[in-house]
Amino acid sequence: MGKFGKRVEVIIDPLAYNIGLIGESGIGKSTVMKEVCEKLAGKDGYMALDVGKECGHDAIHGMFSEAVPDWNKFEEVVDDIVENKFTDYPELRAVIIDTLDQLFEITEPKVIRMHNLANPEKKADSIKGAFGGFGGGEDKVIELILTKIWELRSVGVSVIVIGHTKKRNIEDVVTGNTYSTLTTNMSQRYFNAIKTKLHVLGVAYIDRKIVQEKTGKKNIVTKQEEVKGKIVSESRQIAFRDDSFSIDSKSRFAHIVESIPLDADAFIQALRDAIACEHSKSGKSLEETAKEQQVLAEAKAEQIKKESEEKKNRKAIAERNAELIACIQQTFAKADAVTKKAVKEKMAEYGFSSFRDEDIPTRALEEITSLLKKE
Repeated sequence: MGKFGKRVEVIIDPLAYNIGLIGESGIGKSTVMKEVCEKLAGKDGYMALDVGKECGHDAIHGMFSEAVPDWNKFEEVVDDIVENKFTDYPELRAVIIDTLDQLFEITEPKVIRMHNLANPEKKADSIKGAFGGFGGGEDKVIELILTKIWELRSVGVSVIVIGHTKKRNIEDVVTGNTYSTLTTNMSQRYFNAIKTKLHVLGVAYIDRKIVQEKTGKKNIVTKQEEVKGKIVSESRQIAFRDDSFSIDSKSRFAHIVESIPLDADAFIQALRDAIACEHSKSGKSLEETAKEQQVLAEAKAEQIKKESEEKKNRKAIAERNAELIACIQQTFAKADAVTKKAVKEKMAEYGFSSFRDEDIPTRALEEITSLLKKE
């Protein structure tokens, strides 16, 4: 065997996977995802981002939420989690984006600003005109969002996305026939960019049983007795698979159940059953694999923590060096010849000839700053 490639082992933890849930407004998506996260990660193990103009978390008691009205706040929250995961957010395992359609909406103005800064002579006033048009603006929006999602995952934080639905007429590319499907209400370009990254996408809907009842009235034209539909029962459901393609759900797990009640316990059980079914091909027990993966997960967390600390240290050093260099540049021109010579000797001692050089030792900059202050 070569040095590249390895056997994939299905991960037991449901929160290790990219999860999405879409459905009509008010059906209960946010509440279910809150309960799923609390059951799998604890009350301090998740953070729900109330994105854009949603304001839906106000009506969910106990939701651990952060309002994210614009891209700058979204970026600030993600950057803070990534930078301080192991100090300020040690128990955080999942971030809920609520809703995905609003996240795309608040990212578009950021991309338009980016385009206009880079192209002051050819400014865009809409996402369609940004970055060359022909989808270039939308592609940049997708790039920014996916980058932030991967940054969260890089420190061990999973992302759960929530979105809204509507019915669309879709043309089959093979037959040319048109059919109706329950899918996202956002741009299909945006939705597909995220959908392809999800392991599981559930679609919440109301399942109604309707019977036809006679009204006792006759149609004036046909002379036939009129009937009308009456709802005799309804329930809130989540679909994970739909062979008729009338619901835009998805699962990478081949044996996930087709549908469940809109309920946190049922959602978790569906994921666990699907994982267990796939895992059964390994020939090992779930308990045995769970223990092995727990050891690996802890080792990986320690490695991520070490890399995170090193990154913070490098950032702190870079900021300190920039501060010292700015101070040196302000005072060097006013220094006398003796002091300037001493500064150049100190630079030679530490092996650099310009303050634009990389990896200048902080100690060298501090000593030079001290020389200039004494002058």
